[in-house]
Amino acid sequence: MSPLSFKKLWSRRTFLKLSAAGLSSIFVDPFRRVLGSEAADSLSNPLFWVDEIPDQPFVSAKSPNSHIGLEALLVLIGANGLKFYRSADTGPLAGPQGLIAADDVVLIKVNAQWKHRGCTNSDLIRGLVQRILDYPGGFQGEVVIMENGQGRGSLACDTSSAYGGDDSIQANANDPRHSFLYLVNTLFNDSRVSAKLLDPIRGKFLSADDHVTDGYRAYKDVSYPCFTTAGGHRVELREGIWNGSGHTASLKLINVPVLKHHDVGGSEITASLKHVYGILSMGDGYSGRRHYDKLGQTAGTMMAEVKTPVLNIIDAIWVSHRSITGYPADTTFRANQLLASQDPVALDYWAAKHILYPIDEDERHHPDFIGIDYWLTQARETINAHPGGLADSSSGIQVGLVTQDENQMEVLSDSALNFLEKGPIPGIRDPRDPKTAAARVRTSERRNTAARS
Repeated sequence: MSPLSFKKLWSRRTFLKLSAAGLSSIFVDPFRRVLGSEAADSLSNPLFWVDEIPDQPFVSAKSPNSHIGLEALLVLIGANGLKFYRSADTGPLAGPQGLIAADDVVLIKVNAQWKHRGCTNSDLIRGLVQRILDYPGGFQGEVVIMENGQGRGSLACDTSSAYGGDDSIQANANDPRHSFLYLVNTLFNDSRVSAKLLDPIRGKFLSADDHVTDGYRAYKDVSYPCFTTAGGHRVELREGIWNGSGHTASLKLINVPVLKHHDVGGSEITASLKHVYGILSMGDGYSGRRHYDKLGQTAGTMMAEVKTPVLNIIDAIWVSHRSITGYPADTTFRANQLLASQDPVALDYWAAKHILYPIDEDERHHPDFIGIDYWLTQARETINAHPGGLADSSSGIQVGLVTQDENQMEVLSDSALNFLEKGPIPGIRDPRDPKTAAARVRTSERRNTAARS
């Protein structure tokens, strides 16, 4: 299926759903409210969906690391009350209850156990790092790109164990040389940006009073990393940042999984919940039960009791619908979409049903399939059993209870191409930028071509 036919399929299906629900007026709204406007009285968890992201997402000559898909997503989120920056000053991305403060240590969890299109898109991570560094008034904290590949991870995107010994660098980016380490060491080359591969420390377990050694602490039937960053910050994931006498709350986690097929008979898919398997250590003695009888319980415990991500962003730029490895290319599909939420259960349900499943219509990728429904339900029940669910106003986390019920979700959507054509937003989008203007011309050409086909 071509990207164009995929978009036509989306338009046809979405229009029929919306018309039946009396929601066709979304086409004149500034943001498209796609589903869930008649959500259950008790719950209405927001999901934010951006589609039509250009193949070349860096469209600004003035800000060459700004990813137009991510920018559209964060503006959409901010317009609906969830601000990216925590600041006394207010703006499209900033407000006093925002997510990221000027002095935070921000962990960006990526998938780097695989390469090719099986790992998180590093163009997207490039845009995310830049957006954090662009904190209004200056960012004084640290951004850490993090992964535990359980012995197979590589932030250089050169892992070879699943690729017949091929150790070439193959990042999921328009330029395959742009690995996560390339971003850190070459593209940014900034003391505020670092990387941490947790594989080498996954077998070392620490006592509660060890604030020096890099390793893991056990908690219930999970575990979490404790390490000192390249910038000298002592991260102890469940507790916060150790300052020598206690812990501060200036530690934030952003979870950025790539959406893809995982296996047959296990989790079936990978999205935001399964992604915590790259945070904990499989060396803690519970690996067996996690594959896969207690997948949902494990993910739920990590999300609710260890560290709740301030935001989960599903990378659906390339979707590996027929391979976990993201290779060969014919097992992948360029969907050019992003989906984000603070509710990981709703996020995984909706992404599976409305992004992954329509690509190949494999019933095992549908979230109502028993193999997925089982762990989604388990994760929901585990999170909702925790007092307050996920809610934490001190970290900007607004979602409490989580859901699998689409009637309890509100999906707000915008097109990245539509975002390009809107008026200027200071510091975010300037239509006068030469590259932006060129992108707008390409947008018009693309739409004219689509209209004629």
